[in-house]
Amino acid sequence: MNGSFSPFTRGCHDMTDSAIIWAMSPITARPIPALRPLLAIETSCDDTACAILAYDGTILAEGVLSQTDHAILGGVVPEIAARAHLDALPALVMEVLKKASLTLADIDIFAGTTGPGLIGGLIVGSSYAKGLAMALHRPFVAVNHIEAHILTPRLPSLGADLHFPYLTMLVSGGHCQCVSVEETGRYVRLGGTIDDAAGEAFDKVAKMLGLGWPGGPALEKLATEGRDDAYALPRPLKGRDGCDFSFSGLKTAVSRLIDTQDPTGAQEALPRQFAADVAASFQRAVADVMANRAEHALALSPNATALVVAGGVAANKTLRHALEQVAASHGIPFFAPPLRLCTDNAVMVAWAALERLHAGETPNEIDTAARPRWPLSERTPAHA
Repeated sequence: MNGSFSPFTRGCHDMTDSAIIWAMSPITARPIPALRPLLAIETSCDDTACAILAYDGTILAEGVLSQTDHAILGGVVPEIAARAHLDALPALVMEVLKKASLTLADIDIFAGTTGPGLIGGLIVGSSYAKGLAMALHRPFVAVNHIEAHILTPRLPSLGADLHFPYLTMLVSGGHCQCVSVEETGRYVRLGGTIDDAAGEAFDKVAKMLGLGWPGGPALEKLATEGRDDAYALPRPLKGRDGCDFSFSGLKTAVSRLIDTQDPTGAQEALPRQFAADVAASFQRAVADVMANRAEHALALSPNATALVVAGGVAANKTLRHALEQVAASHGIPFFAPPLRLCTDNAVMVAWAALERLHAGETPNEIDTAARPRWPLSERTPAHA
């Protein structure tokens, strides 16, 4: 990485275990041909990630670098993110290979997130993975980012024993969908947001409260100091038929509530208790809406074997608890991936590619172009 631009927590030339999340497995002692390792790259937003999984889904090594410059700017700047991915990938891939005690020549298959997401980052990551695949005469699997999130709970190391069909509530900064997962490659979108994604709403409300960006974790922490019944905020679309979401009106209600406290905008900071009560009330409203939509979705999916939450906002404990109660009321298990697999990561990308291979697909999608929009309905199974 050049010295003029270091957007990461730690420069790639000085990576240590504290800078990268590593996961190792004793399976590395097995002969490499038995592993059939797959290397995946994720660069759809502002996290640069690489992971290597064995063909059976065992995690051999993984690494994630999160960019920090965007916090100063109040949000992700696509051009900066893409350049940072380009700077980081070579060293990150080599470090992950080193941790897995493998070389590039040992990799049987390459995969990369090809959409949806920020087009610059998608081009950088998928092109890098394609280049490695072409140089080594290996197949390349183009992975749909949404599909990767919703298949994550089936990762063998998580021990969920999750069977099709199951219902997934995908909740992140860029996506908010309710999906019936029928089998690998077959998904029924039951509903989605008609305006903002839930994660986007969290970040914007956090900014209103002076918490900076990314605001989701900071808002959740502040909410622990407040009362979730302090303010009667709206629950958009709650009680209506269908499984769609809407968070724009909720954001507006929070903005107006803050204006009553500081109508001129002259205060440098809102009173701590007021901000905490607003945070808690907002968080409860979002959780209530998600739970209500999950109830509707389960009514449309009577054969669902489980209720799953995935995506970055799935890390929110209040949301998890609300959905867990819904699952319990229907007598089905609830599952949420561990926090590190809720946010963007390459393990989920690798596993999604492996799920396709296990399902009998034979993808070699070297010509598949990156695309900022890629609905699940347009993810066509690849067979010979």
